Amino acid sequence: MLNLYPLPKDLQVLVEIVHCGSFSGAAEKLGQTPAFVTKRIHILESALGTTLLSRSAHGIALTESGRCCYEHGLEILTRLQTLMDDVTLMKTRPAGMIRIGCSFGFGRAHIAPAITELMRLYPELQIHFELFDRQIDLSRDEIDLDIRINDDIPENYIARLLAKNRRILCAAPAYIEKRGIPDSLNKLSEHDCLITKERDMTQGVWELDNGKEKRSVKISGHLSSNSGEIVLRWALEGKGIMLRSQWDVLPFLERGELVPVLPEYGQSANIWAVYQEPLYQSVKLRVCVEFLTEYCRRVFGAPEEKQPAGETP
Repeated sequence: MLNLYPLPKDLQVLVEIVHCGSFSGAAEKLGQTPAFVTKRIHILESALGTTLLSRSAHGIALTESGRCCYEHGLEILTRLQTLMDDVTLMKTRPAGMIRIGCSFGFGRAHIAPAITELMRLYPELQIHFELFDRQIDLSRDEIDLDIRINDDIPENYIARLLAKNRRILCAAPAYIEKRGIPDSLNKLSEHDCLITKERDMTQGVWELDNGKEKRSVKISGHLSSNSGEIVLRWALEGKGIMLRSQWDVLPFLERGELVPVLPEYGQSANIWAVYQEPLYQSVKLRVCVEFLTEYCRRVFGAPEEKQPAGETP
């Protein structure tokens, strides 16, 4: 009798092929033969009535249908694992070391207190929390979970959107009173811009958009730092115009200590949980990602449903 639906074991084979980049790599990871992996993919394609993978000189690539199947497969496997944990009451308490990375400002302001709350729920976890002022490589830097504030996610990583965020231009009223307010992006070159060298920002250039077009704007100023907190202090002291995340400046805007500059322009800088191991394979990683998802929902509100449910590669 033919299967009416894809089997979880076949979805797992597809997921491993994508993560390993080859049939042989997936076979080794699963403890099976390449022939077994090939057979299961053929069965999965037959069940769905479509081709999921294409081969070329550059290797294996997902078709459009394959991409859809992969994304839903990750979610299905994660949900099945959760079902097994909860219904059978055999869930082991998340325990052991997990390494979490983040940028300095957001890490200190939000992720550090979130981790304190997380540890009250799962006291058997051991969390090493490391702050970086650069874009990290999960493998090289030995990080299991990176909280990343930008939309540049490498294809070999898995990501879940935690919160929508945007960087905006702003300055103190004292600076605006002294220097005036620019009425176009071109006028920014005539102003003191406070330059932040953060993980994803090119020093001396602001990449801005207004929802219709993107502009690369060259800026200059007398003050620069790799610390967003220092740049924020300088802005509050009236030293110049800065580009900072909404999560960081909203309280100051509400109190009138900062005012928007060219509010139609900004920079997308969404907040993501980024990892390499699928959640269904790691209880401790899964509880961390699910907790941070709920934590950010409470703090920032629910993100727009732009990405596929569950995980995005």
